[in-house]
Amino acid sequence: MVDDGIFIGTGGGNRQVLNLKRANRHGLIAGATGTGKTVTLQGIVEGLSAVGVPSFVADVKGDLSGLCMAGSATSKIHEIFAARATEIGQADWAYRDNPVQFWDLFGEQGHPIRTTVSEMGPLLLARLMDLNEVQEGVLTIAFHVADKDGLLLLDLDDLQAMLVNCGNRAEELTLTYGNISKQSVGTIQRSLLQLRSQGGDHFFGEPALDLEDFIKCDDSGRGIINILAADKLMASPKLYSTFLLWLLSELFETLPEIGDPDKPKLCFFFDEAHLLFNDAPKALVEKIEQVVRLIRSKGVGVYFITQNPIDIPDTVAGQLGNRVQHKLNAFTPRDQAAVKSAAETFRANPKIDVTTAITELKVGEALVSLLQPDGAPSPVERTLIKAPASRVGPATPQERAVMIQTDAIGAKYDALIDRESAEEILASKQAEAAAAAAAQSAQAEADKQEAIAAKEQARQQVILDREAARQAREAERAAAAKAREDAKPSFAEKMVESAARSAATSVGRKIAGQLGGQLLRGLLGGLFKGR
Repeated sequence: MVDDGIFIGTGGGNRQVLNLKRANRHGLIAGATGTGKTVTLQGIVEGLSAVGVPSFVADVKGDLSGLCMAGSATSKIHEIFAARATEIGQADWAYRDNPVQFWDLFGEQGHPIRTTVSEMGPLLLARLMDLNEVQEGVLTIAFHVADKDGLLLLDLDDLQAMLVNCGNRAEELTLTYGNISKQSVGTIQRSLLQLRSQGGDHFFGEPALDLEDFIKCDDSGRGIINILAADKLMASPKLYSTFLLWLLSELFETLPEIGDPDKPKLCFFFDEAHLLFNDAPKALVEKIEQVVRLIRSKGVGVYFITQNPIDIPDTVAGQLGNRVQHKLNAFTPRDQAAVKSAAETFRANPKIDVTTAITELKVGEALVSLLQPDGAPSPVERTLIKAPASRVGPATPQERAVMIQTDAIGAKYDALIDRESAEEILASKQAEAAAAAAAQSAQAEADKQEAIAAKEQARQQVILDREAARQAREAERAAAAKAREDAKPSFAEKMVESAARSAATSVGRKIAGQLGGQLLRGLLGGLFKGR
């Protein structure tokens, strides 16, 4: 600590100091590989911790884990650092450790870090899954419908279930929110599978990170240094950059406005910063610019660490007031453009040819321009960076394990919590709907069988009725036949009747004969009288 600031190094006979009141105006640490960026970062973080400012750093190579251990006089670089301390007039330089908390998205080299799908939001998720505008629109609809229906999107299973639900309701939702094609839903689902294969499912869930666990000091008032193990995470660069952008956005949305404090509330160091902007859509770059510009008033300083300063878009680079530029090579046209661009960003110093100096810097040297108390950048100086007090190099797995077990976080984030959310609720509704459909189908089948049985019963009744009618007709015919049979005369009666008819016939014939004879005679007698 020097005059309300953090000692960075000595250059041009002047001590270069990062003013604490201006440390929330962000910064840039740039330089080619092996030029000393990590040592510079380490020294700044140590200085912030010493004055009670917590920080968050992404440890891409594992080297920064050594911040938890004091440096050693037996190390190979001790003589170099000791000589440097003498050269720059750092009389109080001594080895010491720092309070550290280790974090890891995969929960292997530190405490797990999780957030919910809802907190991540559709914009960052779309970038994480490399979705186009149409697919991002469908994803946004899924978020909106989940919010409207009161469904929590906690993990990737919830999001997957919600997308299936939207796909099944596409015809209904399209009229209200716009087109939802099953092809887009299918593409998002495939992207989710790829995200899972990259380890993304470790990141989404509960308990979600409490940002207050980042902004703490130890018992002696030193700021906690939060180190993210990013060596494995770097295999999924979009997950890495999206996570850090989410974290920055959460800090912006959560922390209150405090203006320009005497010292930052938190400093955020983003290593391999170019990954944040690779293939980033315009909307995302604008969001980054907005967060970087406005988070200053929340008391948060953001520092980008990258090999090439032109990797940072101009709209963002313009917000970075504190600059440390290590050596750049000028082997290619792009390198030469980077050198020229870096040189133009510094406040001129007539004693230094910045363009030439950038390519001539030694390891541990840098061109430094820091904001002064009045907010103006200091003239650029060729500076020898101070030696760190902690170990330069990684902590051992045993040392890391001890730090994890003994820090203030404890087992707060170790156990995954799986409470009822969209997946369970939708599955329950689907099961209820399936049960209702099955019951309806069973009832319909029962009604169908009942109708068939009733129809068969009616058919059988018709057959029975027809048989009864037939039997009745046969009985009537039999009765009529019997009646006719009963009405017929017996044999004796027939004989008497026959005899009577014969007698009647004989008498009739006799009478007829007599009458005929009389008539004949009468006719003949009249005839003869006439003659």
